[in-house]
Amino acid sequence: MADALVIVESPAKAKTIGKYLGSKFIVKASMGHIRDLPKSQIGVEINNNFEPKYITIRGKGSILKELKDARKKVKKVYLAADPDREGEAIAWHLAHYLELDESEECRVVFNEITKQAVKDAFKTPRKIDIDLVNAQQARRILDRLVGYKISPLLWKKVKKGLSAGRVQSVALKLVYDRENDVKAFVPEEYWSITAKLLAGTTEFEAKFHSINGEKKELTNEQEVNEILKGLEKAKYVIHDVKEKERQRNPSPPFITSSLQQEAARKLNFRASKTMSVAQQLYEGIELGSEGTVGLITYMRTDSTRISPIAQEEAKEFIVQKYGDAFYPETPRVYLKKAANSQDAHEAIRPSSIMREPDQVKAYLSRDQHRLYKLVWERFVASQMSSAVLDTMTVDITAGDTLFRAAGSKMKFPGFMKVYVEGNDDGTTDEDKLLPPMKKGDKVKKNQLDPKQHFTQPPPRYTEARLVKALEEMGIGRPSTYAPTLETIQKRGYVAIDEKKFIPTELGELVIQQMIEYFPEILDIEFTAHMEGELDSVEEGKENWVKILSSFYESFEKRLIFAEAEMEKIEIKDEVSEEICEKCGLHLVYKMGRYGKFLACSGFPDCRNTKPIVKDIGVTCPTCKEGHIIERRSKKGRIFYGCDQYPACEFVSWDKPIAQPCPKCSSMLIEKKNKNGVFHQCVQCDYKEEIPDNDE
Repeated sequence: MADALVIVESPAKAKTIGKYLGSKFIVKASMGHIRDLPKSQIGVEINNNFEPKYITIRGKGSILKELKDARKKVKKVYLAADPDREGEAIAWHLAHYLELDESEECRVVFNEITKQAVKDAFKTPRKIDIDLVNAQQARRILDRLVGYKISPLLWKKVKKGLSAGRVQSVALKLVYDRENDVKAFVPEEYWSITAKLLAGTTEFEAKFHSINGEKKELTNEQEVNEILKGLEKAKYVIHDVKEKERQRNPSPPFITSSLQQEAARKLNFRASKTMSVAQQLYEGIELGSEGTVGLITYMRTDSTRISPIAQEEAKEFIVQKYGDAFYPETPRVYLKKAANSQDAHEAIRPSSIMREPDQVKAYLSRDQHRLYKLVWERFVASQMSSAVLDTMTVDITAGDTLFRAAGSKMKFPGFMKVYVEGNDDGTTDEDKLLPPMKKGDKVKKNQLDPKQHFTQPPPRYTEARLVKALEEMGIGRPSTYAPTLETIQKRGYVAIDEKKFIPTELGELVIQQMIEYFPEILDIEFTAHMEGELDSVEEGKENWVKILSSFYESFEKRLIFAEAEMEKIEIKDEVSEEICEKCGLHLVYKMGRYGKFLACSGFPDCRNTKPIVKDIGVTCPTCKEGHIIERRSKKGRIFYGCDQYPACEFVSWDKPIAQPCPKCSSMLIEKKNKNGVFHQCVQCDYKEEIPDNDE
């Protein structure tokens, strides 16, 4: 007979932990929450200290019976849900259902699912932390109040099926504001002059910097032509050479938001996909003879803290693999990124640095391996020595005009031997070597290259940029970023165009109503302050009922005012010229999760829909008769196909180019990498870089 029952959330976690604990333990999965607020009503007694009315989640009956039956067979129950607020609440609900004594030390937490970590955790069980439970409960109730009070108002005044949420509304407002900034942006002209110079036989580039000792911004072609005229007979002489050593430090190990951002940049993962794959790595992977092992630590965290044991293991690995020089004189300690960081868990790291990505690759799916490699490399690099670069700045005078060239070369790679953090604009830190030069040297002008540019509007939000913005503003918490982004897309409030968020007409309409009638919900300072107060509940410093009462007092007044003053809005669909081939009515433009599409105006009697196709001006290379059009897959990904489908089945994920390959006359396609856009032949090795006109 087993000694104890252990309850976790998922079957994968149950399987892993069961192998570690052995036959004396029964390990079962609750499949997440067992109780929640009802979907059909608000489920909160507002006038009774916001008392929640929990009900058993539909479909959980058989699981609960299984847990109760297992409970009768053992003397002890351990609740081992995830180590966060949500996990604490699940444990609390289970304790109530199984009628466990609240003073009983039944809660077990571990930051990583490895044999040693799990066994150590069971040596030191604790009581359920009611402050953590109250923090989760307060957030859940607050979100319920906002969602279930504002959403019906939007249904009545705007459109059925809409929703408003505390964090999602702020996220949508950020997208909306950025779109207004883009629309209001007025480009400004500016110019650059690049001098291509020869030092001996080596060519290098220098940029126009100043004239007559004063830094000058070139704003029009006339100014450029005047400078070029003054340079016609000028001699180019090295005026000054500055050389210095510069250190570059590694990025800290991942927290939830930085993992989502970097996975988006380097792996093209959506935030939800990143968290799903990370959950798999955390809960355990079968590693052949080693058995099932959790490969990374808990992935919902805002702390960059690392345990001393993990730090010591990192030191041992780095010194052994790369040498003493690659480990800093003292171990790296990363401070909390923001005042609202909870520091409850470690940073996201491999459970053992000794499990190199290539060693476990055979046991992982492609996505699992790529994400594990990212986590592993980031952590290893975070513990390594700084990189050392030799930088060189050269000023070149030509008459009264000064050009400046900058270059650098790697002196010691340090952490960059393993990993370099990506960035949102795709630029790289490649070495730009300059030839040896000294003051007084003469260099020869090869070419002067003037270019016209225009300032660019602020970039629209990608998932990575939006997560970063929410984190920096203190909006939401690690567990909320991915579901927030999913919600604003599912509701049709934003569309995705080239991985960037654009508010839909519906999204703009909803946010305009929210701005007018519920400004506090959208106020970033107010929302961040509310997050801080909810964190104080977790720390036992604030009473959750008092916080909710304070919020609801003003919120209720806003609701009453909005109910009386918000006007009914009729949303009319834009009618297209196309006719529905099924019923003969006009098709209308609709906005979906991935942008506009055509739907029959006879809905719901006729449910015909069609994608809006975009002809890219390329003749189909297969049938030679059709035209290539831009389409979207069911998941919203753009692809290219022949408009004669199904008669012609040509498809391509890459954009075909109208011009044939100059080398073999086959089709050219457009490709992108971190250095920019290039054209590539589908048959031969021809490749052509496309110059960027807005450098």
